[in-house]
Amino acid sequence: MPIDNNIAAELVARLEEIYPEAVCALEYEGDAWKLLIMGRLSAQCTDARVNIVCRELFTRFPTLESIADCELTELEEIVRPCGLYKVKAKNIKDSCKMLIENFGGRLPDTMDELLTLPGVGRKIANLLLGDVYKKPAIVTDTHCIRICGRLGFYPESLKDPVKIERILVKIIAPEKQSDFCHRIVNFGRDVCTARAPKCGECPISDLCAHNKIEN
Repeated sequence: MPIDNNIAAELVARLEEIYPEAVCALEYEGDAWKLLIMGRLSAQCTDARVNIVCRELFTRFPTLESIADCELTELEEIVRPCGLYKVKAKNIKDSCKMLIENFGGRLPDTMDELLTLPGVGRKIANLLLGDVYKKPAIVTDTHCIRICGRLGFYPESLKDPVKIERILVKIIAPEKQSDFCHRIVNFGRDVCTARAPKCGECPISDLCAHNKIEN
């Protein structure tokens, strides 16, 4: 059964109370091109590691142009700790070139245009649309997929990011979508962890479908 709209709204409101400041876990300092790069590096890598790696990366290459013009091997070596470093480095360098050549150095503000950038899928595109342009956007990362399934927004067995995005877009108010996703990430780290969720300490357990089944 689809989640009751009142329960969904209450879950959103409770998370707002727990995390009044919905802050992106990637420390991009307000620069759109930096968030693009960090979003790409975050695939199969923790946000904490991306933040550490990017301190060195942005010190060595402080501008969009410097990354577009850099030696690929040097970029590979810096981003190596994030895994899949050869593919990620090439995607990053090519994306920076495209931003300069195709978009005048400005990050595009539509899903279709963002998806033309190398290595950018819907997850990164939604992160950019929500954080940079404050548009309605659901970022279906691993935290979102796991936790929203546990809470009862959809069956826990559903793992398809695109299907989940379509479901949540209809349930979460447009103006709350981006911040909701940031709060879910924080909640996933603090309470609803992947291996051992702290259900006994959970401040929203009374609304959680998974908790009701378990108990």
